[in-house]
Formats: sequence, structure tokens, C-alpha cells
Amino acid sequence: MLNIIVNAQQVGKERVAVPYSSNKQRLAGFLQAKKMIAKVRVQEGGIKKLVLTLKYVDGQPIINRVKRISKPGRRYYVGHKDLPRAGGRPGFYVLSTSGGLKDEVEARKEGLGGELICEIWETR
Repeated sequence: MLNIIVNAQQVGKERVAVPYSSNKQRLAGFLQAKKMIAKVRVQEGGIKKLVLTLKYVDGQPIINRVKRISKPGRRYYVGHKDLPRAGGRPGFYVLSTSGGLKDEVEARKEGLGGELICEIWETR
């Protein structure tokens, strides 16, 4: 789903549809809350899909690059003391914690570790 979003933004698409799963819906909702995508809706009828309305600033995509860290063949877990830092670059890491999806800053404040899902670079 993340690569579909990045590729669609690179060619200037307004909307993109991805196959539905509850994990994708939670991740899309998290990205919407972080103002990385404009709108998320579930399309019923036939095969269920997530329809994502993409967000641009001055014609440039908000999401510049995405790197998947935890994969089905290799899950990557970190404790709250080992959380990575985004440093000076614009972007954040996404973690799946016991308190839901969080970025590395929120997880560090709450003292939570979890599965490191991906890192997202912003264009801002």
C-alpha cells in the first residue's frame, strides 16, 4: 500500500484504490491523522477496497519516500529505549504498539516499544 501511494503521487494521481485489510485501514487512518493523505474511505460492493485521496502541497506530493522495515519474513521489534530517531530530516517512523499506531516521538514519550513498520520521508 505504501509503494502504491508513493508511485501514484509521483505521477500526480488524485485518488488511488488498494485492496482492503484492517491493518491497511489503520495505517491509512494514521497517515490521515498525520496529514499525509487527505481522505480515506472504504468502498463496499464486490471486492472491498480502500480509496485514498492523496495530498499535495504546491503541486508536490507530501510523501517523498517510504521504506518498509518490518516485513512478513522478518519482523522487526524495538524496545522504547532502542527507538530510532528521524534526526534532522523531515519524516517519521511508524510503530505498531500496544496503544495502536504511533510515530517514534509519541512512542518515546509514552515509553512504548513495538513493531517498527516503516519510515516515511516528507517533502516539506
